[in-house]
Amino acid sequence: MPATQTFPMPERHRPRPHAAPWWIGYLLINPLRRLLQDPERMLRPHVAPGRTVLEVGPGMGYFTLPIARMVGRHGRVIAIDCQERMLETLARRAATAGLDRTVTTQTCRPHSLGVGRLADAVDLVVAINVVHEAPDPERMIGEMARTLRPGGRLLLSEPRGHVGRDMFLWQYGLCREAGLEACDWPRLTGQRSVVMAKSATADRRG
Repeated sequence: MPATQTFPMPERHRPRPHAAPWWIGYLLINPLRRLLQDPERMLRPHVAPGRTVLEVGPGMGYFTLPIARMVGRHGRVIAIDCQERMLETLARRAATAGLDRTVTTQTCRPHSLGVGRLADAVDLVVAINVVHEAPDPERMIGEMARTLRPGGRLLLSEPRGHVGRDMFLWQYGLCREAGLEACDWPRLTGQRSVVMAKSATADRRG
């Protein structure tokens, strides 16, 4: 993994790519989690009705379903994960909640999100507790950045218990090299978080 021009990759804290077992997803949608991480409170400042949101690593939809309610019937949520069993449960939960017309799921490979068709098509990318699990964070961040419309934003948030300050700053440096600029540093309980924006004057890519 390369260093960034802004922040070097911490030598003692190299990324350890892994994917949480699919059954962990049931623990992550436990309603008690809301006591520490309320999805509406965390995401309301960044999600607007009618928007297109890409969520990377949604698991079974702890954040996905609240996002779908926030974008409303004219919005769209695309949930991408490398674990098909996670997405199967997410799709069932979305259907039960009457959100299946808003939420679509897509399986990806561990080393690529496969989102080329979404270039310049997304208003907001949500990446919560996922980049530190990627085998190639540089590629993941680059792919997420390319999906954003000019003016679009990326919410990057990592758990403090797994990602130290130096590792998070390295991820931030990767975002900078992908053409994004920090516009907010939200204070979220137990998280290291930044909102990165794509220039509103950025050239559209084919």
